[in-house]
Amino acid sequence: MQTHVKVLAALFLAFSALGVLGALGIMAVFGGVAGIVGATAPNDEALIAVPVLGLTGTLLTVLLLVLSLPGLAAGIGLWWFKPWARILGIVLCALSLVAIPWGTLLGIYGLWVLLNKDTERLFSSPTTVSS
Repeated sequence: MQTHVKVLAALFLAFSALGVLGALGIMAVFGGVAGIVGATAPNDEALIAVPVLGLTGTLLTVLLLVLSLPGLAAGIGLWWFKPWARILGIVLCALSLVAIPWGTLLGIYGLWVLLNKDTERLFSSPTTVSS
């Protein structure tokens, strides 16, 4: 089961990294659009549009980061077989079941891996697990 835990950790890291990259992309796009609108629109319209674009971009960026960072933490913790990461992984897998289709696949696989008796023993053993 060690290999499955490592694969699940890599999947958590990959999906979360995509979320962080998406957040950075949203920030860049909304910042660029706000800059273009501010430079080209008449002052009255720009005074309304630029703050709205900035606030929307900021809220979307923060939302995506808040949703992605627990997956990064779980991926790193699972990679090093930390007991808290198993619990966090179970919660995140259960929550991801509603994200059809990829989240559902990740959730089913993750729950299968993390709720397995061998995995439970792997995380509760006091010995250091070799990578």
